[in-house]
Amino acid sequence: MARLFHPVADPPPPSIRLEGTGFHHLIHVLRLKAGDDVEVFDGRGRSFLGRVASIQRGSAEIMLGPPAASHPGRYVMLVQSLPKTDKMEWIIQKATELGASAFAPVHSARSVVRLRGARLEQRLQRWRTIAQQAARQCGRSDVPEILPAEPIAARVEALSPTVRCFLLDEDEPAVSLKQAFSAAKTDQSPVALLVGPEGGFERREVGTLRQLGALPVSLGKAKLRTETAAIVALAILLHLDGRLG
Repeated sequence: MARLFHPVADPPPPSIRLEGTGFHHLIHVLRLKAGDDVEVFDGRGRSFLGRVASIQRGSAEIMLGPPAASHPGRYVMLVQSLPKTDKMEWIIQKATELGASAFAPVHSARSVVRLRGARLEQRLQRWRTIAQQAARQCGRSDVPEILPAEPIAARVEALSPTVRCFLLDEDEPAVSLKQAFSAAKTDQSPVALLVGPEGGFERREVGTLRQLGALPVSLGKAKLRTETAAIVALAILLHLDGRLG
């Protein structure tokens, strides 16, 4: 069945009206007609079995059935140091498919990319669109939150004390992500995965993040690219949590 992202008020109305890009996607991409069924998801964990009631010039009315709530499981935030080129887009797309709850782009000591002002806002809008598209394609009813970019220490310091924070550190010889997460998975505490940029974290930076409560962990002996490490770590964590594999 075709899926469509659209914000839905609370309580849900009996119907919604699509215009603009939503209408274009419905008619010109999905090619739906009056009477066709469509699943509408609101990005907050609810989905609705809808039906195209009518199509006018530039708009369409969708009748909504009762909402069905999703159960996304443990909250997992990917704290990703800004990588070069379009790697962040790829990370957001794939991590959304895997089940990440939120993305926090951050500036770390060795980050080459520095985004501010209008350029940052453009990227954030682009990343949010990618997250919406990935959620639609993979069947999620929620859309991961894309947080504003800020220094990594500030992001970690702002996390709730209940968040278990794992720092991917290629120089960590003893503690693996599997060991650290398995020792701490007795509850449904939220998790943050901290991923460095292309050059990894500086040692002084690791020390600062440890003082803020982050636990350095290893993914093994392989030297992984930043975008690979992010997806591998998320897949390992979700597998250990019983949500993948």
